[in-house]
Amino acid sequence: MSIKLRLTIMSFLQFFVWGAWLITIGNYWFGTKQWSGAEFGAIFSTLGISSIIMPAITGIIADKFINAEKLYGVLHILGGLALFYLPQVNDSVTFYWIIFAAMLCYMPTIALSNSVAYTILKNNNYDVVKVFPPIRVWGTIGFIVAMWATNLSGNKASANMFYIAACSAIILGIYSFTLPKCPPQKLIAENASFAEKFGLKAFKLFGTYKVALFFLFSMFLGAALQLTNMYGDVFLSEFAKNSLYTNSLMIKYSTLVMSISQISETLFILAIPFFLRRFGIKNVMLISMLAWVLRFGLFAYGNPADGLWMIVLSCIVYGMAFDFFNISGSLFVETTTDASIRSSAQGLFMMMTNGFGAFFGGLVSGIVIDKFFTHDGARDWHSIWLSFSAYALVIAVLFAIMFKHKHDPKALETIHH
Repeated sequence: MSIKLRLTIMSFLQFFVWGAWLITIGNYWFGTKQWSGAEFGAIFSTLGISSIIMPAITGIIADKFINAEKLYGVLHILGGLALFYLPQVNDSVTFYWIIFAAMLCYMPTIALSNSVAYTILKNNNYDVVKVFPPIRVWGTIGFIVAMWATNLSGNKASANMFYIAACSAIILGIYSFTLPKCPPQKLIAENASFAEKFGLKAFKLFGTYKVALFFLFSMFLGAALQLTNMYGDVFLSEFAKNSLYTNSLMIKYSTLVMSISQISETLFILAIPFFLRRFGIKNVMLISMLAWVLRFGLFAYGNPADGLWMIVLSCIVYGMAFDFFNISGSLFVETTTDASIRSSAQGLFMMMTNGFGAFFGGLVSGIVIDKFFTHDGARDWHSIWLSFSAYALVIAVLFAIMFKHKHDPKALETIHH
């Protein structure tokens, strides 16, 4: 089996594990278990906490002590065991701690899977820039296939979604032990300071107004992404409570409808080079924020009948909202930070979006929806999505006014070549 095919299988399974439950867990939480919205917010905050504390720790372990592919395998097996135990849990507090344990194992594997792929490709003399993106796109395909598998097997509200995720995680964990060796690089010097070991030198970037502002907006946009992951499928599924829509195919296959978002994501990636050259990094980030306004606004007015086009369009817009900020944001970091702390700065960008953004987005939205938009157990989705849309609009307006960045096509050209 070729190296590229082996890494493609790894990338596919990496995100299959996540896609099997991430978008549908709300149906299990609210529909099957009927637990509260505030507690549900805390569940999603575990992704954020894990993204803040674990990647740096596992990065150091892989750099100094243990082969990256072995660490990757161990984490997936442990995470799979935690997911396997979840269906046995009958109270929300225990559920929180078990899924927290699963996320402490899973979240660092996203960065580790990239490290493993880069190392193996370099060791086999492949052009990483050219070869890696087609491998990585199979991760998104894996996420989509998992969503479809969960929905079509009738498990979008059942505990079986965790068994599907657990089995695939354990299979991936065992499979990773067959990958080519990625021994510790020992790039961290023995006498390195605590700040150097944990990549904390990049935090001095907060002393620069423009970069600090960028990281702050990254956190707010990271929160917006969590809102979609947490509530999208629940929102579509709860239309079933309205007798007008009971037999709607969109409700039955809501996860398939939501997967249009991920399909759109793979297509909008192709459009990014054109938009960056034409409009520049700041404007592409602003387009992303306005796309979030549209994403939530269309959900507010959509329904499974005459408003179905709005829901489908919202899912298409998601690709622009997600990709344009993530990729233009990482290019902003690439073009404005010193080479010596660039990797740490990229880690900081991910920490602000997937870490603090996910943590606050999950926690605050759960409390706000429970307190202001839930009446007698029924959620007012129209008002919920409108408030999310207003949130994204405020961020977009503040970003347009406060964030100053001159478009420099030459800086982008040096990255492309």
